[in-house]
Amino acid sequence: MYLNIIQIAESFGVAEEVVERWVRDEGLPFTPDRDRMLFDRTQVANWAASHGLTAQAGFLAPTASSVAAGGGVAALLHAGKIWRDVPAAEVEAIFEKVVAALPGATPPIRNLVAQRLRAPGGVVIAPVGGGFALPHPATRIALGRDSGTVALLMLREPLPLPEPPPDDVPVTRLLFFIAPSPRAHLDLLGRLSRLLSRGVLRELVLQGAPDEEVFKAIAAAEAAAGSPGGDVRKS
Repeated sequence: MYLNIIQIAESFGVAEEVVERWVRDEGLPFTPDRDRMLFDRTQVANWAASHGLTAQAGFLAPTASSVAAGGGVAALLHAGKIWRDVPAAEVEAIFEKVVAALPGATPPIRNLVAQRLRAPGGVVIAPVGGGFALPHPATRIALGRDSGTVALLMLREPLPLPEPPPDDVPVTRLLFFIAPSPRAHLDLLGRLSRLLSRGVLRELVLQGAPDEEVFKAIAAAEAAAGSPGGDVRKS
C-alpha cells in the first residue's frame, strides 16, 4: 500500500516540509512517481521504528493504548506524577525522570527528548502568574497519540528565572508538559492554562492538597468544560 506525502505528514503530525527533510537527510524511502513521491507503508513503518518515531494518526497510527483511551489532563498527570517538596536545584533532574517514564515512547525517542531538554534553552519556562509556570520543551517532537505527559512539581523554594514573572510572584509550582504532537502542543498548553485560571485547582495546588484531590479537581473541571476525558492526543 502506497501513501502520498500528505498522508505521511498527517500520520506523524508534522509538516510536509519535515517529511521532505526526512527523505533528503534521514533516508526515508520513497518511490518516485512522475512529479510526486509515494511511500510504501511497510517501508515507512520500518524506517520510523529504526528512528524511534511513532505515527499518531492516519494509516500508520497504532491502536490506541489504555493511556490514550483515558485521555485528558488527568491521565497525563497520572503518567507524569505529582512531585512534592522538590528543591529548585533538582528541577531539571525531575524533568529527566519524567521523560524516562514517558508513556508510549521508544527508548530512542526518550533519549532524544532528554538530550533536547539538556541543551541550552532546551526548556521554555512560561510563568502564568500566581506562582505557577508551564515548562515545556523548546522544540516539539511527533511522539504519537499514545504518548505525552504532565508532571506537577511543588517546589521547596522559588525557581530562579532569567527574568521576574510578570506579576512578580515567585514561581514555586510547575506544570511540566510534553505534548504528543506539535499540533497538540497549543491545545495542551491552553487546557493547562484554563485549569489554573478557573475553579479550585490553583488553590488546591498552592495548599499542597493530596494527589487524589488534585486528580478529582482536574477531572471535574474537564467534565464541566464539556470534554470528559478531553483527549489531548489528537493529531
